[in-house]
Amino acid sequence: MDKRKSIQNIVTAIFFKIILLALTIFTRRFLIKYVGNEANGVFSLYTSIIGFLAIADLGIGTAITFSMYRPIVEGDNYKVSALYKLFIKVYRIIGAIILVAGLCILPVLPYLAKDYNASFNLYYTFLLMLASVVVTYFFSAKTSLINAYKNNYITTTFNSVAILISNVLQLLVLYLFKSFELYLICKIIAGLIEWILTDIYFRKHHKKLLDLSAKLDDGTKREVMQKTKAMFMHKIGSLLVNTSDSIIISAFISVVILGKYSNYTTIVVSMNSVLTLVFIPLTSVIGHLCVGDNNNLKLKYFNFFYGINFVIGIIFYLGYYAVIDDVITICFGEGLELSKDISIVITINYFIQFMRQSVLTFRDATGTFYNDRYKPIVEGIINIILSISLVYVCGVTGVIIATIITNLLICHTVEPYVLFKDGLEMSPKKYYLENYFFIIIFGIALTALHFAHIDIANVWLSFVVNGFIAVGISIIPVIIMFIYNKDFRTETNTIIRKLLVKIKIIKTTN
Repeated sequence: MDKRKSIQNIVTAIFFKIILLALTIFTRRFLIKYVGNEANGVFSLYTSIIGFLAIADLGIGTAITFSMYRPIVEGDNYKVSALYKLFIKVYRIIGAIILVAGLCILPVLPYLAKDYNASFNLYYTFLLMLASVVVTYFFSAKTSLINAYKNNYITTTFNSVAILISNVLQLLVLYLFKSFELYLICKIIAGLIEWILTDIYFRKHHKKLLDLSAKLDDGTKREVMQKTKAMFMHKIGSLLVNTSDSIIISAFISVVILGKYSNYTTIVVSMNSVLTLVFIPLTSVIGHLCVGDNNNLKLKYFNFFYGINFVIGIIFYLGYYAVIDDVITICFGEGLELSKDISIVITINYFIQFMRQSVLTFRDATGTFYNDRYKPIVEGIINIILSISLVYVCGVTGVIIATIITNLLICHTVEPYVLFKDGLEMSPKKYYLENYFFIIIFGIALTALHFAHIDIANVWLSFVVNGFIAVGISIIPVIIMFIYNKDFRTETNTIIRKLLVKIKIIKTTN
């Protein structure tokens, strides 16, 4: 495995993500302060709606990127060029479909934003949000090609620089003009900046691919279409689960409550995006590794990444529950906190989703996402039915519980089965027992943290004290994973030894 590329991709992604996380919190605070929490809720609604529209990409990006791994490894530039040109054609069509679909959504917007009563125009602001998404499809093909060459750190840098500039501009326009419209225009500017940077890099390093005259063979076309159909279904399921919650809360409860809920999810999603960056940049690297047939080696790395998955999850999600109410007060202001029952189900939901990362990373890298293509549809339909049923009984909590149920009963059973059966060619029984065992351990640790929580009037002192309590409780589950998972223990010891040796060399030379 190309460890240099892996580390380079991960470090770059985490560095920028942490900076952008801080800026995202600041811009959301300014949005609430100068435009109102209702604008915050409407923005979250727009994000969910656009997420549904983005289904038009059919998962073609993942499918074609996966198809590029082997020709890149084998040095077949003609095939890479042909796949890239297919990329360009498809994404032009996708951008047009999303634009038209967005225009069709306009008449029903007021029905999706219950209790909407803001000064800004609902239709105009949605069109601005739509434009900020459509513009990204003009350079998506270039981004995917760069990533296929394991240079995720390049595209991450371009994306992060663009968002960084956009956030700074958003802070300025919110402070000076208190305008939701200008806030959204800044997102369009970010897309244009990223487009320019990506195009400059592409022309310098990959322009030769455009000069090659190549056509895809029938076998590759069939493979791409097969993978595309599979990713299309995964896309539908993911959107039905992840974006429907916000739309249901907005339509059935109120856009104001959605605003409060979105503050909690903004923190956890931003944090989760930082955590998943440990895995996402590795997809192309693992994809190159999985070109071979050594299933024992694949299993070894999978067990190692699963251990990392759990350790990161247990530390950060216990910490999230311990301090989230204090973080909301500090970041967004007083009076925006939700009840404890909502925050605890949010924590459980996102931890359970996060524990899928190692499986999903290896699934995408091995191309086995075709084999569980019907799972997301079933998952999405069941989630919506349960969410609408439980929202009348338990409110916001019911919507999240529905997602937890579908994740546990469907995602954590079907996805591992497909990976182990078709990707690793092994039985998943041992994994099932281990995975649910460690999820139960998290539940026990979260319960202990809930009762160990100390109510302190000073928000900063409460943040520090309860944060330390969460870290202390997380040590026991981490030790259990270290003892139980041999591959995780062995690889971790190897990495630690290498670091110690390197530090020793640095000290002696100095």
